[in-house]
Amino acid sequence: MHQISNYVYAQDALTRWDIPTKRLPNPYHDFPYMLIKGVLSSEDCRVITSLVREEKDVYQASLRGGHVNSSIRKTDIYALNPVHHRLYQSRFDLFRNEIEAFFSLSLTRSTNVQVLGYDEGAFYVRHADDSSELRDYEGHTVGYVPVAAERKLSTVLFATSHSVHGQGEERFEGGELLFNYLCDDQGRTITLQPQAGDMLVFLSNPYFSHEVLPVTKGFRLSLVQWHDALI
Repeated sequence: MHQISNYVYAQDALTRWDIPTKRLPNPYHDFPYMLIKGVLSSEDCRVITSLVREEKDVYQASLRGGHVNSSIRKTDIYALNPVHHRLYQSRFDLFRNEIEAFFSLSLTRSTNVQVLGYDEGAFYVRHADDSSELRDYEGHTVGYVPVAAERKLSTVLFATSHSVHGQGEERFEGGELLFNYLCDDQGRTITLQPQAGDMLVFLSNPYFSHEVLPVTKGFRLSLVQWHDALI
């Protein structure tokens, strides 16, 4: 392991792989990502979740290239109404300067907000937001090739909460977000349990490869966006 922030380490394999987009935040941060609490209120989250569940215009998320593979990703994409899109944007703008300072960059363009729903049994296996994984004939990772250069920063705003006992539309069990190559000083993989209203911000490169573990109960909902930036 090699240390990349005060409390987080990365697997040494990353140093042996070709990662053209490798970039890390200031190593003196406690964590190499931001977790911003209370970006949306619990009431905002409840209303968004309720409206999304009533939405009929939903489709299964595809992989890069446009094909659907439910063995890699089982996620539904919903629409976000204009009122809540403006609310999201106004709240994001409140934290823009703080985000730019943390990652030492200047945000430029952003993608449309994707509203991602995970019902029971839904998941998304390990992936990097800006690159595709390269593997040898035996299936071992040997590097990454950039496929989305405009993705410098990823943001995930959670609208429902992880709970040990997920009950109701606003809670779910399972569905943790796991950073595959990041761990604590004991070698334990960094695994986050999303809470409604909180926003996770991290660099899109392969150091921050991640997966969504299978939801075992309830409904996991997040608002996801990718951002280009001047670095």
